[in-house]
Amino acid sequence: MKKIELFPLWALRILMILGASAMSHSALAVDEAAALQVARQNNCFNCHAVSKEKDGPPYKAVAAKYKDKPGAEARVMQHLTTGEKAKFADGHEEPHKIVKTKDEAELKNLVAWILSR
Repeated sequence: MKKIELFPLWALRILMILGASAMSHSALAVDEAAALQVARQNNCFNCHAVSKEKDGPPYKAVAAKYKDKPGAEARVMQHLTTGEKAKFADGHEEPHKIVKTKDEAELKNLVAWILSR
């Protein structure tokens, strides 16, 4: 007896790839509680807020700046992990505090949370 394929496996794979590529970083699951914990442990809220201007830009502004830009996750990750200079409204610059965590998944989740604001 011949087996009839209703939907070829290759077509299913193509649909899965197209669906995954259509998802933005904000559509991916973010563990907000875990992201907030890492942000609090690293005192991120001393300089940043979600929507209010402080010494650092609000996370909504960061998310808007990088919306739909390729490499956004990598760029924010670099900023949080290298100590590169942060520019302040009064013109001075200071090294950005490096986010300390031993778990790269926690850091990636924090970046996804920031970009999903």
